[in-house]
Amino acid sequence: MAEQVKKDGKSRFLAVLLTVSASGFAAWQVHEGLTTTAVIPTKGDVPTIGHGSTRYEDGRKVKMGDTITRERAAELARNLMDADARKFSATIPGVYLTQGEFDLYNDFVGQYGLGNWRASSMRRNLLRGDYVAACQSLLKWRKAAGYDCSTLVNGKPNKRCWGVWTRQLDRYNKCMGEQE
Repeated sequence: MAEQVKKDGKSRFLAVLLTVSASGFAAWQVHEGLTTTAVIPTKGDVPTIGHGSTRYEDGRKVKMGDTITRERAAELARNLMDADARKFSATIPGVYLTQGEFDLYNDFVGQYGLGNWRASSMRRNLLRGDYVAACQSLLKWRKAAGYDCSTLVNGKPNKRCWGVWTRQLDRYNKCMGEQE
């Protein structure tokens, strides 16, 4: 099996051979922001620290009251992202992705978790080789704690979790851009 293929004019690589790019990691940090003390970012979420980390490398969950330095936050995020990327790749054997697709699907896994990824139509579509449908499936993920984050309130973005929805829109747009 070739390690790289051209499909629809795009260079795609076996997902198992890719790692999260520096720009993918930087985008993660920007989306997640930085908290040096544990917070609950949206109603119904779990404690988060650093750049969106909900656990430490040894599996311990972040607890309210935990603190971290900027440097440790970057190290923790990179370590968790690298470990998650390896697990993510294993869920899509034989699938070829562009670097951009790999980064954005790993960003999804970082936010929603590997279990949700495994059960997702994104994954099923990638396994079938339907890249556009996989991108479209991103838009199904718009809820936080059961609340539809795409909901407008009096014609304006909701204050509860609008960022969750705009992040999905950003992923979708980037994903579709990878298909052109």
